[in-house]
Amino acid sequence: MLKRSLLFLTLLMAMTLAAQNRLSPLPCPILGGELSNSATTSISDIDDVLPHMRALGLNTVLVPAYWELMEPEESHFDYTLIDRTIEVARREHLQVIFLWFGIWKNSMSCYAPAWLKQDAKRFPRAMTAEGKPMEIASCFSDNVLQADLKAFSSLMNRIKEKDPRREVVIMMQIENEIGMLESARDHSPLAEKAYKKEKWAERYGSDEYADEKFMALSYARYVEHLAKAARQIHDMPLYVNAAMNSRGRRPGEYPSAGPLAHLIDFWQEGAPDIDLLAPDIYDTGFKSWASQYAMPLRPQDGGKIKNRLFIPESRCCENSGVRALYAFGEHQALGFSPFAIDQASAHETESVTQAYHLLRQLHCYQPALFQCQRKTWGLLFDQADQERIIEDDGVVMTCRHFFTLPWDPRATDGSTWPEGGAMLIRLGKYDYLLAGSGVVVDFKTPTEKRQEQQKSLGEDGFAEAGNAASQPSKAGKRFQGKRLGLLSVDEVEVSDEGQLNYLRRHNGDQSHQGRHARISVGEWKILHIRLYEYP
Repeated sequence: MLKRSLLFLTLLMAMTLAAQNRLSPLPCPILGGELSNSATTSISDIDDVLPHMRALGLNTVLVPAYWELMEPEESHFDYTLIDRTIEVARREHLQVIFLWFGIWKNSMSCYAPAWLKQDAKRFPRAMTAEGKPMEIASCFSDNVLQADLKAFSSLMNRIKEKDPRREVVIMMQIENEIGMLESARDHSPLAEKAYKKEKWAERYGSDEYADEKFMALSYARYVEHLAKAARQIHDMPLYVNAAMNSRGRRPGEYPSAGPLAHLIDFWQEGAPDIDLLAPDIYDTGFKSWASQYAMPLRPQDGGKIKNRLFIPESRCCENSGVRALYAFGEHQALGFSPFAIDQASAHETESVTQAYHLLRQLHCYQPALFQCQRKTWGLLFDQADQERIIEDDGVVMTCRHFFTLPWDPRATDGSTWPEGGAMLIRLGKYDYLLAGSGVVVDFKTPTEKRQEQQKSLGEDGFAEAGNAASQPSKAGKRFQGKRLGLLSVDEVEVSDEGQLNYLRRHNGDQSHQGRHARISVGEWKILHIRLYEYP
């Protein structure tokens, strides 16, 4: 058992290193947006939507590649939409990640060509335990695999022909939200044969969670055939995306056996040529979902990344911008991408445009910020999660939602708080950048923080009169240690040459007379903060 575990760890580290090497040439960060499912089903759609994505401030667009439109008749391929997407993206200075809508899209086989759908004998369906066939092609059918593999390989060949140096197409998604619904696993005759051959029940049991593991390994092995072919044709980073197992649902009630965080070992075993397992985050709890997919190995394993965070789909809303800043700051994410950004309102896309503008400046200033080579943190707050305390080399930073300050009437008018978030960056001792919206940060020494008195503040930001909690204790202990103060808080921008350019000094009312650095809700700024110690 120990020998097998060591072998698996060795293989995992080799796979991790290979994946990191393949990801390293990518533009970083990927400031992306995924198009809605039918956004590029015609030439006119492509001509209209891609320039709009450029205007929103994206550098990368996630674009579906539709099997049913690419191979409407078996073995007769039409690359019109693929070619046009590459041509327009190149003209607009955009990069593209194609999403292979092949045999599975959101579990179902809805994007398979009509000739495949109508021949269930040749291309069998997955079945429930009761024998009900589903609109899901069975991953245990070699005919299904060979048809999918042939089409996907033709797509990769075409991309290589149109973009041989990977100047436009930088990454590929294989299938879309793979998973079983209605049943935790496939019970078709082919699946049952494979299940018995693996002696799965003897190894893992026969409950729904064991069934999900069986399907995860089976799906991964299927995907590996496509990934290996892609490597041989036009080598580039490859990933699979996952619909989350949320809201207390059990296997079969969510897209089971997909590339979910709790199944990562089965997916990495079955599909070693896949570089990333990527979460599609729509539910509440953004920080929790993101952390499940940002998976570092233990320090004793070399500290490499087991799975680097890439979010190809997230709900496009007014909070998307601060969520992007959080993902890059906290997890050094490879990229972020709101879904159906082409259909979103200006109110929803504005935060994306603003956040990407800040991130582009930060990358121009120090690319290492996005390559796990500098100390950064992500801040993300809402009405229920208002504060985070960060300790850094003698500095205790208390970070909060802007609406925790007492003077903004929007904090108490009964409306739901928009999320506040930022990327917090250490440049050096007592030297930080804060880039974001809707946050406030104060800075103290550890001894000062421990002796801090809680005060109830009025709407002017000063202590409320007559409040016992605000009164100094007459018998209190003498203050010990040193304090930190704000030496300067400057609003800055980054030039095209990567230099920090001074815009204005934040002091007086803008720093509450030197008590904190802050960026209001609705404002998007980069602050350069320098501290000093006294007395």
